[in-house]
Amino acid sequence: ARIETLAVDDAREMMGINSREELAFMEKTLRDRINSKWMLAGVTLKDPDTTYIDDGVTIGKDTVIGPNTQLCGKTTIGAGCRIDGSAFISDAAIGDNVHLRFSVVLTDCRVDCGAIIGPFAHLRPGTDLGANVHIGNFVEAKEAKLGEGTKANHLTYLGDVTIGRDTNIGAGTITCNYDGFHKYKTRIGDRVQVGSDTTLIAPISLGDDVYVATASTVRHDVPAGALVFNQREERVRDGWTEEK
Repeated sequence: ARIETLAVDDAREMMGINSREELAFMEKTLRDRINSKWMLAGVTLKDPDTTYIDDGVTIGKDTVIGPNTQLCGKTTIGAGCRIDGSAFISDAAIGDNVHLRFSVVLTDCRVDCGAIIGPFAHLRPGTDLGANVHIGNFVEAKEAKLGEGTKANHLTYLGDVTIGRDTNIGAGTITCNYDGFHKYKTRIGDRVQVGSDTTLIAPISLGDDVYVATASTVRHDVPAGALVFNQREERVRDGWTEEK
C-alpha cells in the first residue's frame, strides 16, 4: 500500500474527536468558518460567537443579524433583512428587506418582502405571509396565509386561516379551528376590520370589507360589506364598591 501526504490549510480539520469537549471544539471551528464566509459575502453578524448558521442556509447581501440567533436547516434569507436577535429560524423562506424583531420563532414557513415580524411572535409550519404583512407581539400563526399589507399586531392566534389583502386583525382575536376531533378553516376577505377580543368559530367565512365589532363571537358566515356584532347590555351599579 502506498502512503502519501496531504497538506491542509487548517490543521484543525485533522484533529480527532474522542470526547464531547473535542466535539464542541470542532463544531465551533465549523461555525466560525461558516460565519466568516457570510461576513466576507456582505452579511453583518453583530456577535459571531453567538450566531449559529447551518451549512445549508443562504443569506442575502447587506442583511444584519443580531446576537443569539440560530438559522437552521434549509433556511433562505433575502437581501437587506434585519434580525434583531434571539431568533430561532428553521426551514423558513424569508424575502428581501424583512425585519424580524427581537425573539421570534419561525419554522417551515414563508415570509414575503418587506414584512415585519415580532417581537415575541411564533410562525408555525404552513404559514405564508404576503409582502408588507405585520405580525406583532405574542401573535401565533399556523397554516395561516395572509395577503399583502394585512396586520395582526397583538396577542392573536391565527390557525388554519386564509386572509386577504389590507385586513386588520385586532388584539385578542382567535380563530377557533379545533373542536377536539377535527380542524376547520376560517376565510377572511380583503380590507376586513376585525375588532379586538373577537372569536371566530370555524368553519366560517367573512366577505370583503366586513366589520366585526369588538368582543364579538362569530358563528356564521358574514356577507361582504356587512357589520357583525353581538348585542350585550351594559349595566352599572352605583355605589357597589362602597357597599361591598
